[in-house]
Amino acid sequence: MKTVALYGRVSTNGHGQDVGMQTRELRQFCEARGWKIVGEYLDEGISGAKDSRPRLDALMADARRRKFDTVAVWKFDRFARNVSHLLRALEEFKALGIDFVSLTEGIDTSTPMGKMVFTVLGAVAELERSLTVERVRAGLRNAKAKGVKLGRPREYDRAHYLKKAARLIKDGQSLRKTAKQLGVSPAYLSKNL
Repeated sequence: MKTVALYGRVSTNGHGQDVGMQTRELRQFCEARGWKIVGEYLDEGISGAKDSRPRLDALMADARRRKFDTVAVWKFDRFARNVSHLLRALEEFKALGIDFVSLTEGIDTSTPMGKMVFTVLGAVAELERSLTVERVRAGLRNAKAKGVKLGRPREYDRAHYLKKAARLIKDGQSLRKTAKQLGVSPAYLSKNL
């Protein structure tokens, strides 16, 4: 018999949002399939934009302890607001041997169709990571073409930067503001002053 953990979330209490509607439909779905519900993890009044939520964190901790073999949600966006968070969780579930079911979207990673959808989502996430890398590289090339110095100061400039930084800090300027002005990190200054 499949053991299932239900996850539900609403952003605000009241205002027509009710996590009970989600769990009611999930319970009916599990009952119709003969699945045993071993836990309900409900975050109420918490934004889905946050990757860390009290009950979601508890669900992930229990998943790592293998307390269930399936996680069921009413809809993807109740679990995660962005694809990267969803995929990180799905990859962790896959590594743990835990299936993921989204009732509204009709996704079940234990089925061939659900596995295919997961693979497509993974490919989309990989494409987005590649596009981000390319955008960063293009930005760096553009900055270089405009004459912007990138990276840490060269070693021969080090004494100059540190003298200037010491003078600015002695005059009452904060370490953070001094670092920004000189184009170095605060950690670099505090380590070398």
